[in-house]
Amino acid sequence: QVHLVESGGGLVQPGGSLRLSCTASGSISSIYTMDWYRQAPGKQRELVASITRAGKTTYADSVKGRFTISRDNAKNTGYLQMNSLKSEDTAVYYCHADGGRTPYPGGTFEVWGQGTPFTISS
Repeated sequence: QVHLVESGGGLVQPGGSLRLSCTASGSISSIYTMDWYRQAPGKQRELVASITRAGKTTYADSVKGRFTISRDNAKNTGYLQMNSLKSEDTAVYYCHADGGRTPYPGGTFEVWGQGTPFTISS
């Protein structure tokens, strides 16, 4: 099995910064894409940012210029650096990843993290 463990949530003041981490463990041969989603109370889950193994990134319009997604392939870890935080960024943030399993031919996996809540409040 493959698991994702997130860390880094908490309480931050408006305008502040925070970095979320997501580490994958288990029978992994390669992680293709790592994503961060978020779900605010009463709203649908939305894609925040995505990064391929090669490092190509995409962002939701609402976070462009403020959030940066990155990854360390050697550590099977992804990061979401969030700057200039606003109250509307308050949500539970979920890490998501897909990739290949070991041993060969292990097939593919798609997993979600447990969710990391954080609140932007003064």
